Amino acid sequence: MLAIYGNLFYNVSMQKLEIEVKKKDKLLNILSAQGFSYSYACKLLRNKDIKVDDVRVKENIDVFVGSFITIFYAEGALKEGYEIVYEDEDIICLNKSKGIEVEGKDGLEGKIPGAKAVHRLDRNTEGLLVMAKNKFAEEELLKAFKNHTIVKKYIAEVVGETSFKGEIYKAYIEKDSKNSFVKVFPNDKKNRQEIITGFKTIKSGGATSLVECMLFTGKTHQIRAHLAFLGHPIVGDGKYGLNAVNKKFKAKTQSLICHYLRLEGLGVHLSHLNGKEFKLNQKYIKNQ
Repeated sequence: MLAIYGNLFYNVSMQKLEIEVKKKDKLLNILSAQGFSYSYACKLLRNKDIKVDDVRVKENIDVFVGSFITIFYAEGALKEGYEIVYEDEDIICLNKSKGIEVEGKDGLEGKIPGAKAVHRLDRNTEGLLVMAKNKFAEEELLKAFKNHTIVKKYIAEVVGETSFKGEIYKAYIEKDSKNSFVKVFPNDKKNRQEIITGFKTIKSGGATSLVECMLFTGKTHQIRAHLAFLGHPIVGDGKYGLNAVNKKFKAKTQSLICHYLRLEGLGVHLSHLNGKEFKLNQKYIKNQ
């Protein structure tokens, strides 16, 4: 099984958390249950900031009932659910953690007063998110996202061996708003919307593959539903994925991260940001 490792973090004071294991599980699953984002938990492993029974570990090992885990982590890593990548007087670009909503008083909009989300990431999708700090910025960003001039790229861990070479795929979705679900079809009919997504295989490990996904349209659950339609659902996706596979990999949320954004098509007020890139540097490592 392949995993996504991020390395965009900042030097802040460290905290310590101790956990007694109550049920056998993978170490990353236990860290996720404590509120750490997947990418941050992987960074902790990579830096050997985790001890299991007083032994520092760097791999996603099995941990057993009765073991004690000690975690040394950055202050605020558990509380906020985001890290600031870039900020000026007009916008904020964040690295959003899993398990946090974008909108609402309990989401990022509630945590960052005065900041307004101009696009969405699902609750359990990590990665880069842009928010506006004033009305002018909000209007220009919304227009650019609507016109699809802003480039967004994601990394997904999917089921099976893929051979995507950057092809662009088209399909059509039909919303089931009552169940917060979309269905994908190969042909257009009334009440369906076109989706266009590019896919490129980064690494394939047989059981799973890492795929870069580029959005050319921005519809609800587009990447998740489109990959499932193509026969490669995202690992951990409880809505469009395979329960048996998710259980096998002990994956409870979708393995999907927005790792790249480039701002384009912005108006006069934000013209200085045209061409601005935001990246989460990634390492692709096969678990042992």
